[in-house]
Amino acid sequence: MSTQPVIAFVTGANRGLGLEFVKALQAAGAAKIYAAARDPASITLPGVVPVKLDVTRPEEVTKAVALCGDVTLLINNAGIADFKGFVEEDSISATQRMMDTNFYGMIRVSQAFSPVLKANGGGAILNVLSVASWLGSPLLGPYAATKAAAWSYTNSLRLHLAEQQTQVSALHVGFMDTDMAKEVPYEKVSAASVARQAIAEVAAGKTEILADDVTRAVKAGLSPEQAVYLTAMER
Repeated sequence: MSTQPVIAFVTGANRGLGLEFVKALQAAGAAKIYAAARDPASITLPGVVPVKLDVTRPEEVTKAVALCGDVTLLINNAGIADFKGFVEEDSISATQRMMDTNFYGMIRVSQAFSPVLKANGGGAILNVLSVASWLGSPLLGPYAATKAAAWSYTNSLRLHLAEQQTQVSALHVGFMDTDMAKEVPYEKVSAASVARQAIAEVAAGKTEILADDVTRAVKAGLSPEQAVYLTAMER
């Protein structure tokens, strides 16, 4: 990625990891930060440009791109989680809701901003994935499926955009100390530390970012015969 000060666009920027991304970008000296959320009034951090964006609405994606034609870094952070398994009566509708945000939303925004990044020298895309891209649990099945799909998409997108010199990076992380995971009884890491690490590693050109010990252990456990994804998440 270019060493020039970035002009960043962050989805889901009003709270949780998205808000920490904005703070980390400010600390790193970003030239401009577009902070996108369904309700732009919920963007209260000074020094950023609020943008109305629901990633499930194509018309709002189109409007956002038209307003933000100088972007050089896209952070696809917007996501939702409904902690349930595949056997519940409403599991299909829950999976569809999560897919529309976590997977199709990522595609919509990336597809729309790719020409902008190309016009501005290539730039970079950071897709927020999860340790659940590689394994699940009885309460993470549908959510994990959306993140596995997003991981596959990210790997294909990286190859597709290589010719226009757009760096595509994947951030894999376990549970963080955010509202989304407040009821989850697993070990959690600081969202602020994840954001700082991710911004630094994207700037360094890294295309796969493993943000915590759990994620690094799971990634290392994918290749043995008794692969880690053959058992449920225990941490």
